Amino acid sequence: MIEGQEGVSWEDWLALAKACEAHGVPALFRSDHYLNLDGKLDRGSLDAWATVNALAAVTTTLRLGTLVSPATFRHPSELARVVTTADHVSGGRVELGLGAGWHEEEHRRFGFSFPPVRERMDMLAEQLEIVHRSWTEGPFSFEGEHYALEDCDAQPRPVQSPHPPLIVGGSAGPRSAALAARWADEYNTPFATVEEIRERIARVSEACEKVGREPIPLSLMTGVVVGLDRDEVHEKVAALAGFRDDDFVDVNTLIADTRLVGTVDEVGERLLELRDAGVHRVMLQHLLHTDLETVALIGRKLAPAVA
Repeated sequence: MIEGQEGVSWEDWLALAKACEAHGVPALFRSDHYLNLDGKLDRGSLDAWATVNALAAVTTTLRLGTLVSPATFRHPSELARVVTTADHVSGGRVELGLGAGWHEEEHRRFGFSFPPVRERMDMLAEQLEIVHRSWTEGPFSFEGEHYALEDCDAQPRPVQSPHPPLIVGGSAGPRSAALAARWADEYNTPFATVEEIRERIARVSEACEKVGREPIPLSLMTGVVVGLDRDEVHEKVAALAGFRDDDFVDVNTLIADTRLVGTVDEVGERLLELRDAGVHRVMLQHLLHTDLETVALIGRKLAPAVA
């Protein structure tokens, strides 16, 4: 999972995608932001779904998607259509992560509305329904507080059947868990401890039970710094701190938090703990995006160690 707002160029995206395919990494996700979240305004961001569509045309096996697209950025009909386009271009290899949006400054600078959280959740609820129905139904009409569609027949349908996977992101609060249970194929949560993961799985599973569904899988998005030995881990942490203009970062402190930092064996052990806690898959947030050696290490060493 790459944070596109860290100045990731098209050349960087192309190199990352090629490295993933060359080394057996099955999926490449990206954030959907227009503004660097740490105030580094010189680090721009290519549009998320334009990037996914472009990568879809130059890859053959890699699954592609967003974690997550804010409901505030796009009209749901446009979002459904751009994802369908990427699905056709890729031959059925895209996934849509959708959330309510959260970064107020980004919305203000680029002119997106940023209503209170309850209203953003209402927008998300309507978007999930409209996107899902656009992918799966014939002509349908929709009348909501935020969107209205009349006799919408969104052709062509996506390549994937019944539709591209829909991922809802959040911390499994009552509203997002209920929306995921109704519309999503997966629930993604960021930077959670093992205990938090168990609690969030329970809440999402309970919400699924209420609507008569089997529990949907839960995935985790969390940071990763992995090396062959402890010296390499220290080198990569130092490089990441330099890239992010951070002060001294203690490796042992990083290892103790929710991120996956350590040697292949150490990170592998923590991944197995996450699996045992019920995590379906882990999206590894790779912040030093020019470091392709880590991509190779994930595909060649880390993934086989926990397969």
